Amino acid sequence: MRIKQAYIEETGGPDVICWRETDVDAPGDKELLVRHEAIGVNYIDTYHRDGTYPIELPGMLGMEAAGVVEAVGEGVTGFGKGDRVAILGPGAYATGQLVAAESATRLPHDVSSETAAAVMLKGQTAEFLVERCAKVQAGMTVLVHAGAGATGQILIQWLKAIGADVITTVSTDEKADKARTAGADHVIRYDQDSVSDGVRELTGGAGVPVVFDGVGRATFEDSLKSCARRGLVVSFGNASGTVEGVNLGVLASHGSLYVTRPTMFDYYTTRKDAEAGRVRLFEMLSSGKVSVEIGQRYPLEDVAQAHGDLEARKTIGATVLLP
Repeated sequence: MRIKQAYIEETGGPDVICWRETDVDAPGDKELLVRHEAIGVNYIDTYHRDGTYPIELPGMLGMEAAGVVEAVGEGVTGFGKGDRVAILGPGAYATGQLVAAESATRLPHDVSSETAAAVMLKGQTAEFLVERCAKVQAGMTVLVHAGAGATGQILIQWLKAIGADVITTVSTDEKADKARTAGADHVIRYDQDSVSDGVRELTGGAGVPVVFDGVGRATFEDSLKSCARRGLVVSFGNASGTVEGVNLGVLASHGSLYVTRPTMFDYYTTRKDAEAGRVRLFEMLSSGKVSVEIGQRYPLEDVAQAHGDLEARKTIGATVLLP
């Protein structure tokens, strides 16, 4: 099968993304050949592109896609030609790819390829952040930064589904409406009001026991100031830049706080862990407790524009590429 594939030879802005066409061999042992129907765009893709998270160069971009199995290699069980699958792993910005069968998941009939491409990485991120990392319990009040973003909306829905109260931050009225639709109990306009003052007022001065911060540098101070004594700041993204120079004394002065910088693959270290996360995600999707809004669709060849819009915070909800 001949495929079109995005790659980079150097790190930099969206303009460093290049394209090539190549013939893909038949799948090898325990491999699948998958024709992509939809491809997810995630912030981690921009980190690979700009060098925040170094990858070997020349390198492939994209971490999730969904499509149809075109061929099955020797030693593969549980998959057949024509199966619809979601895949996680490098090289997703393409019209198709060879993947290890263990990185693929058969899709339930009620989950479309677009939905799978938009939700697999973000949804499993929400699962491990809420249930494995922060271990949020019913009745807790938590703060979610950037609640109108794709991951933010899923986090809000997930937290509400388990019985938490959610405060979130946004920058526009439109984004405030999106966050409320996702289930946020309180919305703070960070461009107009003090986030930490708002959180303290809403919690009777106590602060929140958990903050989910996918923004990074621009919000880290607000996260510290919003946290309750012995609270946890979960810093899981760098949309505004990486958080540097964390001062342990500052954690003490804000109330003996905990800070973690988790990544999904440290929580999904075994196939059993990963399968449990996927099962939990599909349960949430099938029940309707979690859904994903696809706010933008771009042709695959317009991925540079998609990256630019994502980094400029012009997007709402999830972004997918269509081959």
